[in-house]
Amino acid sequence: MTLLRAVLDTLLREDFHGIRSRGSVVDGVLRFRNVSIPVRPDGFLCDIAVAEPMVECRGRMLTELESVLAAFREWVKPEDVGGFDAFVTECREAQAAKDLQQAHPIAGRPARGMAGGLGYDALAARVGHPVYPTGLARHGISPADQLRYAPEYHQTFTLRWTGIPAAKVTCAGTLPDWWPIADDLGMADDVVPFPVHPLTGHGTDWLTVAPTLSMRTVAVLADPGTHIKLPLPTSTLGLRNRRTIKPGTLVDGAVVGRLLAAVLAREPQFADRVLLADEQSYGHANDELLTFLVRRYPALDSADVVPLAALCSVLDELADRYFDGDRAALLTEYLVLLLDFQVTLLLRYGIALESHQQNISLVLDRVAGRTRIRLLLKDNDGPRVRADRLPFDCDLALLDDRRIIVHDTEPLIDVFTTITLHLCAAAIVFGANGIDRRLVRDLLAASIERHPDSADRRLLVANTLAADRLPVKAMVTAGTLLTKQRSGAADINKFYLRSGPNYLTNRST
Repeated sequence: MTLLRAVLDTLLREDFHGIRSRGSVVDGVLRFRNVSIPVRPDGFLCDIAVAEPMVECRGRMLTELESVLAAFREWVKPEDVGGFDAFVTECREAQAAKDLQQAHPIAGRPARGMAGGLGYDALAARVGHPVYPTGLARHGISPADQLRYAPEYHQTFTLRWTGIPAAKVTCAGTLPDWWPIADDLGMADDVVPFPVHPLTGHGTDWLTVAPTLSMRTVAVLADPGTHIKLPLPTSTLGLRNRRTIKPGTLVDGAVVGRLLAAVLAREPQFADRVLLADEQSYGHANDELLTFLVRRYPALDSADVVPLAALCSVLDELADRYFDGDRAALLTEYLVLLLDFQVTLLLRYGIALESHQQNISLVLDRVAGRTRIRLLLKDNDGPRVRADRLPFDCDLALLDDRRIIVHDTEPLIDVFTTITLHLCAAAIVFGANGIDRRLVRDLLAASIERHPDSADRRLLVANTLAADRLPVKAMVTAGTLLTKQRSGAADINKFYLRSGPNYLTNRST
């Protein structure tokens, strides 16, 4: 997909200056103000999509992104020009990143285990985000540094370590046996060694690592089952989506990790099919650039560990390996597990995870000659939880971000719809040619039917299967184009429009 097409589709979906809602479509052409755009019916997250990536403006046919954005800039109010110009910069950076990727193809193929899975991360990093058009942009990171540190280039590098006075440090959990002490690095005894990404700061070189799909999370080569998450001085998926790490999110991730472990202990049907990364060990110096998380994974040496963001890229290969070439069978087994688990969390426990395509991996292996599919979850610091629905005690009072706690079910359904349904189910099924789009609807209905009747179940049906419209994230609007004051977004990652066509209804095909 060209970047111009992706940007136009996004601006249509997010109704930039009313281009969709106030424009008129006649004979396959959207006309709004001084522009005309060829469009076609869609039906996933927007009723229409771009038929051809071009814009006619005052009699001129524009086919270059810069000229299209220059035409749209005329509509922008003075108070919003800064955000629009920042988006133009994102577009340039995304195109430069794409050009860089094309000039440097991936060497080698993914392999089994956590170490081999870095190859899947490299593939996923080249795909981009399913709905954010400039997802490849990393603001402030040069092409040379991307070649060295970004996951799509499959390089290794050495972390840096700096000494933080012990009185300023807060730590939790246990560190790996190989974690250095001050003496190992030639530091004074009264400091605590902190890992620092080379893009973030200076320090003593120690420990060889490789970037994962998240880029700010690195895999330890000598201990592939251990990753370290570190802040980066950049923004991705929006100008305001900084990749630093707020210390409070470390606490939140640990609390939610314990909450999910307690759920799995009560749900034997998922206990050995849903795996959790251990995110209980971390440290910070009350500074968003001086934080770290130690993430430990279960032993997965014989399995393919595939982030959902890479699944469409390797679907045929995995289907051949595990399902005798049957892509529909693979997707069905995956979706049954995903939807059963997430619907159970929502209806039985009042939990909706922000477990998007980067935060869930599909784990495939063979046991006693039979294919086994499992889910691997990480980075669970941004859910929505109805504390009053939890049937057991949990330390939710420790949560730093109080927006996590909600008091009704609709916010849970919004997260479930925009993350689990849109990104982890529909985007994959609709992106796999030859798969019946009704698969998501049918499997969701079956998952819901497995739960007893309740007010929440009826609300879930009403807001998904029977809804006139589905919520969609306005990520560019909230993340870059408008300030929080202008958009009114309390959380830029949970800013919704209620305009998405419902691909789950019986009317959908």
